[in-house]
Amino acid sequence: MAATSAAVLNGLGSSFLNGGKKSAKGLLGATRVGSSGAVGSRKSVVVAALPPKKSWIPAVKGGGNFLDPEWLDGSLPGDYGFDPLGLGKDPAFLKWYREAELIHGRWAMAAVVGIFVGQAWSGIPWFEAGADPGAIAPFSFGSLLGTQLLLMGWVESKRWVDFFNPESQAVEWATPWSRTAENFANATGEQGYPGGKFFDPLGLAGTIKDGVYIPDTEKLDRLKVAEIKHARIAMLAMLIFYFEAGQGKTPLGALGL
Repeated sequence: MAATSAAVLNGLGSSFLNGGKKSAKGLLGATRVGSSGAVGSRKSVVVAALPPKKSWIPAVKGGGNFLDPEWLDGSLPGDYGFDPLGLGKDPAFLKWYREAELIHGRWAMAAVVGIFVGQAWSGIPWFEAGADPGAIAPFSFGSLLGTQLLLMGWVESKRWVDFFNPESQAVEWATPWSRTAENFANATGEQGYPGGKFFDPLGLAGTIKDGVYIPDTEKLDRLKVAEIKHARIAMLAMLIFYFEAGQGKTPLGALGL
């Protein structure tokens, strides 16, 4: 009985029920435990309330599944209740859509920077850079497409398999001196956020002590929200770039640069 009571109290003081962080005082009024391990019968348990869910429409906090879908509990980084089509009703699909959003967002952020830097340096519009005669390595559209399908297709297929069967894809495919398995291993244990010395060399979400990467959960949580926000902005920017390209314009040209 004493063990059961202790387990219940520990669960009520967990990070899940306290909005992701342990309360400094944990369980108010339930701090005295007798020598036998039983909690005093007159002590009350106070659980910190979860923070209110954030809304994707400013100043609007609720109003049905359109504004506050019940299948989104705010636990995902950057979750503001936006799912008007109900794509995330199935937990398995929700996990896959988040993975897809994260990967697409990272590519979009890299693309936005590459588009601005590439045109500023070469003067060639980004949608003509690959086939321009003045490019460093001009390729036809077919060559670019074939190369991407071969290289990106192989990498993405392995990532897709690893998503549904974590840690099923071996990483000991490089030369022994590169210590691939150690450098590419998932140091955080979270899907999509491997961390480690290779993916977090600056230690933004952890520290490296005696050659061992130690993740920092608090830093990682903050960076997750910042990353998904920037990723969404970058994806919108790329959508605008596509519309501009259809009119023969470039981002720098639109800015008058």
